[in-house]
Amino acid sequence: MARVPVMQAVVEVLKSEGVDTVFGCPGAAILPLYKAMEEDGTIEHLIVRHEEGATHMADGWSRTTGNVGVAIGTSGPAGTNMITGLYTAQADSVPILCITGQAATTKLHQEAFQAVDIVAVAAPVTKWAVQVKEAAQAPWIFREAFRVARSGRPGPVLIDLPIDVQRQEIEWDHTIDAPLPVAKPEPHPARVERALDMLLAAERPLLLAGGGVILAEAHGELLELAEHLRVPIQATLMGKGAIDEDHPLYAGMTGIQTSQRYGNASFLESDLVLALGARFGDRHTGDLATYRGDRKFIHVDVEPTQIGKVFGPDLGVVADVKAFLRAVLELAKTRTGPRPENAWTARTRELKATLLRREDFDTVPVKAPRVFKEINEFYGPDTYFVTAIGLYQIWSGQHQKAHKPRHYQVCGQAGPLGWEIPAAIGVKKALKNTDPAAEVVGVVGDYSFQFLVEELAVGAQYDVPFVLIMLNNEYLGLIRMAEDHGGYDMEYEVDIHYDTVGSDNVKIMEAYGCSATRVTEPGRIRDSLEWARKEADRTSRPVLVEIMIEREGNTANGTSIAAMREYEPLP
Repeated sequence: MARVPVMQAVVEVLKSEGVDTVFGCPGAAILPLYKAMEEDGTIEHLIVRHEEGATHMADGWSRTTGNVGVAIGTSGPAGTNMITGLYTAQADSVPILCITGQAATTKLHQEAFQAVDIVAVAAPVTKWAVQVKEAAQAPWIFREAFRVARSGRPGPVLIDLPIDVQRQEIEWDHTIDAPLPVAKPEPHPARVERALDMLLAAERPLLLAGGGVILAEAHGELLELAEHLRVPIQATLMGKGAIDEDHPLYAGMTGIQTSQRYGNASFLESDLVLALGARFGDRHTGDLATYRGDRKFIHVDVEPTQIGKVFGPDLGVVADVKAFLRAVLELAKTRTGPRPENAWTARTRELKATLLRREDFDTVPVKAPRVFKEINEFYGPDTYFVTAIGLYQIWSGQHQKAHKPRHYQVCGQAGPLGWEIPAAIGVKKALKNTDPAAEVVGVVGDYSFQFLVEELAVGAQYDVPFVLIMLNNEYLGLIRMAEDHGGYDMEYEVDIHYDTVGSDNVKIMEAYGCSATRVTEPGRIRDSLEWARKEADRTSRPVLVEIMIEREGNTANGTSIAAMREYEPLP
């Protein structure tokens, strides 16, 4: 077997695992890997301005492709800068691989320059963190990293590469190598039978699509089962897009922040919930006693330790969601033909048609719901959206429609500010071979915008066009609302307004070689979105539409799904 540089073998592994784009920042301790990528020449590399940005780009790439996204950094602070991105990927079950350089193994005990035990630092926020100590192990460790990242509940891994290990040669033949198989657990037949028994016995059942439905590519099976049994479908925030929200069986989103009024109402009237790849997050459930009520729960998840983590279900099923849905659908077809419309589906449609929130505001300053009315009307179902954390995420969850899986990307649990710009770059690069003309839109707040604003330079340098829609209230809006209405009776250190509009985000965009416009009236929103679409196409760079919204607007919220506080007049 031929001897090759070990980093050449690593590059061959990356390619065979389906990686065609990586995001990173070179440094002295990772240069052998960069040399191997240069000599290979087939993996596109984007130079980031901050290693956290690289992780979020890999995150957006992964959420769109379903494959493992890759971020690369050198030793020391490069790895520690990646921790937020690793945590974000872990929280949302996103498979990414972070690769870090490291000081020579002979120097690790001597406090060498930029030598940090990144494996220990990253361990709590990864599925696996490992340092390669023997060069011959490197390709096998990379194979295992991809398998671990994809297996069970997907998530992030980190591989640390000492510089002396990177410089060695090993025996390796990529022509006789292949990715390691990923096991997908099949459901126990007896539990499938019990689940179907419970579904058929229920009078007001709901299917709850969590993020696991999207990760398992199970949206087709979900809809087929729902249509066969005539069972309405709800989605969690991470499951948004698992079903077209215009479908007659879509019954909304339940929650105490990102929720729809008709979603909460339908849930409260249900008597059984079949939760698929959902983790019962606290912003979804609110007060658990109300959420559980007298209804029964079936919980299906690929990760055994998720079952019973928040509360014990009436039935737990450990299985790949797609495999479970196929099994229960096959069994259902032997039990009954397609079921007709019924009083329960009619009831959920009635709630969906009547329990709405108003969006048609014409006032100045602009009210946030009007922004999402314009977004829903302007962009088609094939548009890809990213959004992060804050009032704008909650407004988006409440008002913005999603139509297809992997087209609505949101960092749901960790909620890192600054995620949108790098994530949008990752999403756009993920589409370069499959749908290069697809529109990518980031919905961002004024505060989050500046956390990783430097990654605009990546979009400009590499001709990555996307549109940013900013809701600018010149506040830390969610924290202001929590201070004001959360029992603290204060408004302390949340106002970031100064001069006329605070930071001039239009000029910031222009400083990076990008375009922007500011909107102050609702009647100008649509024209500005049309301009941004054309400008992104013309320049092949990021474009910002900054919308100055009501400074102290609030989102509907509560501690219980049965006691939501509405701040705006209802239709």
